[in-house]
Amino acid sequence: MRKSVRNCTADKRTYIRPILFFIFILLMSLSSCIQEPQEFGYIEGHVSIGPLLPVFREDEIEPTPAPEVYASREIVIYKQDGKSEFCRLAIDSMGNYHGELPIGVYVIDINRIGIDSAANLPMEIRITAGDTKIVDIDIDTGIR
Repeated sequence: MRKSVRNCTADKRTYIRPILFFIFILLMSLSSCIQEPQEFGYIEGHVSIGPLLPVFREDEIEPTPAPEVYASREIVIYKQDGKSEFCRLAIDSMGNYHGELPIGVYVIDINRIGIDSAANLPMEIRITAGDTKIVDIDIDTGIR
């Protein structure tokens, strides 16, 4: 009768090793899938667009851009190479934009409509954790 008890004990040991090995492999594969939390920073600014009319008198105030003038333009964020687009940020009806970006180096530009240009763009920016990078942009429509 003792022989049969020993055989059962031996059988349990042979099953435990593969099970422990399987659990080890499972835990290792799960731990490799867990990503570290990414840190973010912010970019924001104000966009001015003009001129909107070819001619206006000195005593006249230049007109404020209509919401659709802002809506047709976007801030384009490229990866550090300046060619691979990362995202686009909308400009609100008051000319402001805001976005959250993972920390890193980017190139900021505008989506160029017609002959639009911005003297300070494209520009390389560095986003750091928790900080806000402010970039104000003056878009020249080319209207003269």
